[in-house]
Amino acid sequence: MLIGEYTHTLDLKKRVSLPAKFRVVIGKKMVLAKGLDHCISVYTPKEWERVMQELPKSVQADQRNFKRFMTSGASEASLDSLGRILVPDFLKNYAKLKTKVVLAGVGDHIEIWDEKSWKTYRDKIENSAEVLAEKLGEIGIV
Repeated sequence: MLIGEYTHTLDLKKRVSLPAKFRVVIGKKMVLAKGLDHCISVYTPKEWERVMQELPKSVQADQRNFKRFMTSGASEASLDSLGRILVPDFLKNYAKLKTKVVLAGVGDHIEIWDEKSWKTYRDKIENSAEVLAEKLGEIGIV
């Protein structure tokens, strides 16, 4: 399981080191994709395949557009000998990554955030945790 929050540096060559605990779960090969809320999602190939199979095969515009968002914004990556991955320019720009980034484990994948964006997002979630729990409770999840 991928959990926890780690702050790392994106070097000048657009490489970021994955925490050792994440490397054990992710392995050497992975898929980087545009995540929701302007982060980068990192999946194992197996998890990426599951996500792709869950995407609807529909003629409805919204569903087609979301599938395009997910698939056209994805790229395969591999760990180098120092446990780093190269972040492609289009994903770096999408997530507005600067020098400091946060790698957040969210269960089945990792998210890479610009540090400032993550702090803003995290503060917003933490301040609304009770409301979110109530909404989930209404539908029987919590």
